[in-house]
Amino acid sequence: MTKPLLELPSGAQLVYLAEGGANVIYRIVTASSGPVDGASTSQGTLDSTVPAQFKGKLLRLRKETKSSIPYQEIIRNFDQTIRPLFSPDELIDQELVCLPRGLIPRCNEQLRLAELSGRRPRRRQGVYLSAAEPFGLLITDMTSLGNPGAILAELKPKWLLQSPTAPPNARRCRTCALREMKNYEARLAGKPEDRSFCPLDLPSDKFDNVLRAVRFVKGCDGRLARVLYRNSTVQKLLMNQKARRDVGLNGPPPHSRDKSLAMTLRDCTMFIKMPRDESCPVEIRLGDLDLKTGAGGKAQYWLDLEKRLIHEGWYMGAKGSSHPSECALQGPRPHPQPSI
Repeated sequence: MTKPLLELPSGAQLVYLAEGGANVIYRIVTASSGPVDGASTSQGTLDSTVPAQFKGKLLRLRKETKSSIPYQEIIRNFDQTIRPLFSPDELIDQELVCLPRGLIPRCNEQLRLAELSGRRPRRRQGVYLSAAEPFGLLITDMTSLGNPGAILAELKPKWLLQSPTAPPNARRCRTCALREMKNYEARLAGKPEDRSFCPLDLPSDKFDNVLRAVRFVKGCDGRLARVLYRNSTVQKLLMNQKARRDVGLNGPPPHSRDKSLAMTLRDCTMFIKMPRDESCPVEIRLGDLDLKTGAGGKAQYWLDLEKRLIHEGWYMGAKGSSHPSECALQGPRPHPQPSI
């Protein structure tokens, strides 16, 4: 029997939390009318008039962009392809919800007002929510609401194992090779470089390697390393990447569903919520798992990028870096300190 679709109350009041290139995230605050200014609502309180089925959830709304995918297709891919690979408590859940008439125009008006007052990020301005999208997505709330003092962290696990088409004697994993290439281009353009961990360290059996990785996660220390060391969600992601390792220049056609899934699993985000009380359980969930597609030139980009990393020597660390490489493939590294 098909589960009936939830409907957002017609008077739902929303608070803007964040946005990316394709979506805006809101907190559902009350069941009264119209979106409200986030500055006027406490992060630590939740109005009791919010229906029970919306508590512990955030609302994701789709922007109008050339590459945006209708939410019905996103949720179908999620339910059929992503959900079977993980346990429910390992995922940022997603559920369709019908939007009341007039909600999107009100939210778009709030976005325009936020631009005028300088509260909306400049790089996101000028793009608004899709008036043609009748649904929103309810997603698991991984903020600290209801758990004051919790330490929140997020990281991109990326490629937890090497690309199968990298040179056999490579001194950089796929992620570290790509980072060095981008940093080289940033230096030439006079822009700041990016420093981060080597993904090969995350699923490592050596605690020092995991500790080395978490130094680059803002606001975290050895406690996060202890949480992630031999963590089941990290290991599950590694297992799923291994099962779909025909990437790089190999494997199924670039536009195929199998290739899309393989690349999606290499571009998700891990969200971590650690209560202040260390005796309480830590919550770790994977998000950003909308199925990547090869449309719009993306498939060719994946192929061209792998060829460039190979032929320009980035896998070999040929052009060096202004910082010592963090890559696990380069050989012995200094003992890591708890934080940076």
